[in-house]
Amino acid sequence: MKKLVAMVGMCLAAASMLFAGGASEQQKGGTAASTAKPITIQIGYENNPGEPIDLACHEWQRLLEKKSGGSMKIELFPSSQLGSKTDLIDQMIAGAPVVTIADGGFYAERGVPDFGIVFGPYLFQSWDDCWKLVESDWYQEQVDKLSKNGLRVLSSNWIYGDRHTMTTKPVHSPADLKGMKIRVASSIVFIKGFEALGATPTPMALGEVYTSLQQGVVDGLENPLTVLDGGKFGEVAKYLILDGHIKNFTTWCTGEAFFQSLTDEQKKMLVDSANEAGLYNNNQAKDLESKSRKNLEAMGVKIYEPTADEKAAFQKAAAAFYEYPEIKGKWTPGLYERVKGIIAGTGK
Repeated sequence: MKKLVAMVGMCLAAASMLFAGGASEQQKGGTAASTAKPITIQIGYENNPGEPIDLACHEWQRLLEKKSGGSMKIELFPSSQLGSKTDLIDQMIAGAPVVTIADGGFYAERGVPDFGIVFGPYLFQSWDDCWKLVESDWYQEQVDKLSKNGLRVLSSNWIYGDRHTMTTKPVHSPADLKGMKIRVASSIVFIKGFEALGATPTPMALGEVYTSLQQGVVDGLENPLTVLDGGKFGEVAKYLILDGHIKNFTTWCTGEAFFQSLTDEQKKMLVDSANEAGLYNNNQAKDLESKSRKNLEAMGVKIYEPTADEKAAFQKAAAAFYEYPEIKGKWTPGLYERVKGIIAGTGK
């Protein structure tokens, strides 16, 4: 009898300790039993270590683990270690717990063609223009359509940067781009955008560009200063025009199937931490852009700031993008007018 009482006492004590431990975990912000296996999410991106996107992903990693009490973890894979963006998106749609950075140009080819307009050249004149669109009813409509096609946008408040053009010979006008092979991402929106500016767009993974510039396969590329610096492209392309053809806000997405496998609380933690990391990213981008410019100049890159007339010439050439049958023909009628109305504050 004494043995039975002792055993019952031990069981009650163990249960009490377990309950206390659970309460302690909750007090620390934990959301799952300490013995549960953490949910591990892989985040893959083309950016190199040290770029604003990479630094912000480390912050995202820290934030999510803290919010979840360690029940959700992030593994980071910079420099295209997990494969191309297209490969990652295919994995997401198949249900893998993967997240990647993507833009409207990619979403346009995933069943939401209207999304491609956000990557139209010279659509935005300021970052405020971008945020007006992101906060609009129109934008949410596109996000909802994308979810039905298997992709969930987690965050849209990340500044990727003003995209400029780096080349192996000087460029001061659209005419100078004629015949030049400029690396672009593998999307019809990216391709037609640079075709409108007069270049010969050449789709290619960013990780292949450095060698391709060395070998003369391409004559240039376009990206924000921090990316051009991070990839050391100034070692093999010595001319940069600050044409600012796109104000590139960017998004992070995952598969809808994986997202729906999470609890409501886990979804909120993932989205909230992504948005908080986005604000961190935006501060990093501002701080590092001037540093990147100095680094590029130290590599011997000649940086050219176009005059107002030269900038106007690029904007005039870009207008062709919005009339291409391959682009406009896939859009909802009146899309351009609706988006410009939202930016102007007269639409929603």
